[in-house]
Amino acid sequence: MLTEILRDAVPRRAQWPGLGVVALAVVVAFAVASTSDTLSPLVAAVVLGVAVGNVAELPATTTPGLTYATKKLLRAGVVLLGFRLAFADVVDLGAGGLTVVATTVLVTFVGTRWIGGRLGLSENLSLLVATGYSICGASAVAAMDGVVEAEEEETAYAVALVTLCGSLSILVLPLLAGPLGLAGEEFGAFVGAAVHDVAQVVATAATDGDTALEAATVVKLTRVVLLAPLVAFVALRRRAAAEATGSTAARPPLVPLFVALFGLAIVIRSSGVLGDDVLGGIRDVEKVLLSAALFGLGAGVRVARLRTLGGRPLVLGLASWVLVAVTAYAGVTLL
Repeated sequence: MLTEILRDAVPRRAQWPGLGVVALAVVVAFAVASTSDTLSPLVAAVVLGVAVGNVAELPATTTPGLTYATKKLLRAGVVLLGFRLAFADVVDLGAGGLTVVATTVLVTFVGTRWIGGRLGLSENLSLLVATGYSICGASAVAAMDGVVEAEEEETAYAVALVTLCGSLSILVLPLLAGPLGLAGEEFGAFVGAAVHDVAQVVATAATDGDTALEAATVVKLTRVVLLAPLVAFVALRRRAAAEATGSTAARPPLVPLFVALFGLAIVIRSSGVLGDDVLGGIRDVEKVLLSAALFGLGAGVRVARLRTLGGRPLVLGLASWVLVAVTAYAGVTLL
């Protein structure tokens, strides 16, 4: 079985043309992101992909490589994301901090899915938005998409929403810190629980100094720990539903391999066997892989089809943004 997995992971000759386009796009995405402290290469990559896919018609020979990027490279990137996390950081939060994180994730995830249902949106779109807002933005959306196989337009819309609202947080939350009575560690904890992407958390918390930044980073990464159990839970639910209906369609595994490897990465990181230089290199590779995957995703999106989703997803995104912020604020101030 291991031999089959490794063989499947190696790109075939037919995939190289598309992967060449992906590699060039990643270089451009990183160059664009380097011009701003708040712009992630992941976001730049998906925007570039949408632009290329709608302005220029890529040759059919690139399709296998783009598909490889959105499937294989995505899951490899999510696995490497686990090396950002250490159990010691989670324990340092204490019971109160862990309760804030767990409550914020649960309320945001369940509440966003409920709102999506009331708006008449598809289950997959609501699920992707709920995952992105409750965990870690575009990376979480991409990880969940690896399980549910949503439409490309739905995934792109979910990424766009978490990017939009995360960017709004950078502008809005520092302005609210004074009126809300938040400063230092409290403000950092609030930002870490309420903002989506790690880069957006850093940009928002840094406005209040190093104490806020440190607290925000720990809380944020603790939310990321919950990515693996959340994705595994959804996969189990989908498998159970398929078995209950007697569906002959391919059923998701009990625990997706990339989710299990994500957990293993956390264990290795927590062991302390890897030095800072190695971890820094892994983080760079992680960004490259996820950027490649999101470019491939964006390249498959057609704006004309995206318009058919209408404005209801935007309503969902804004409602979820308010929900996660209110829940995080309540948790930080009451616990």
